[in-house]
Amino acid sequence: MVSSTPDLRRLAAGLLMGLALPAIAQDAPPAGAFYCCTDSSGRRSCGDLLPPQCTGLPYKVFNRQGVLIREVGRPLTPEEKAAQAELARQAKLQEAEARERRRKDQALLETYTSVEDIDRMQARAESEVIAAMSAAEAKIAEAKKRRKKFENEAEFYPNRPLPPEVAKGLRDEDAEIKAQRELVDAKKRELELIKSKYAEDRRRYIELSRRSGR
Repeated sequence: MVSSTPDLRRLAAGLLMGLALPAIAQDAPPAGAFYCCTDSSGRRSCGDLLPPQCTGLPYKVFNRQGVLIREVGRPLTPEEKAAQAELARQAKLQEAEARERRRKDQALLETYTSVEDIDRMQARAESEVIAAMSAAEAKIAEAKKRRKKFENEAEFYPNRPLPPEVAKGLRDEDAEIKAQRELVDAKKRELELIKSKYAEDRRRYIELSRRSGR
């Protein structure tokens, strides 16, 4: 699971402060500055230019009065660069998600003025879908009646090919029944989506209203 944005920012900041400072070292140092580093054995090396033994090590830059000007971390390894890039990518993704969430929240508050508004809009949306389902069911019933007539005619042709108009009539009504049943199934799914959408809108609206003291 992706870490929260504040955590990602802290991790990224740690990498940037502790590891990405070599990029700053490319800036020209103040006149009279000198460099110092400490190797793994604890030996300190200093010079007007970065001593060769400091290559690849963290070092510090001081002015002639011995006041610390800058600290430079060691160069990033390929793995650290990849980790830094991934942290930046995740932080950017979460910032985009947060912006989108704020946009949706604002749209929600502009769409509804009360929970009763949500109830009314849900009822209206559901009634339209239910009406479409009822119309499809009625068409199925009509198609079945028409098909029954062709079935009755087909009984006069036992063990014989059906007349083209009878065979076509059966095929057409079967296709109509199938299409309308598929429409009913699609509307049932749409009805469930509507219920889910308005349930989430209602939950989020109540949450936002409580935060803002509405």
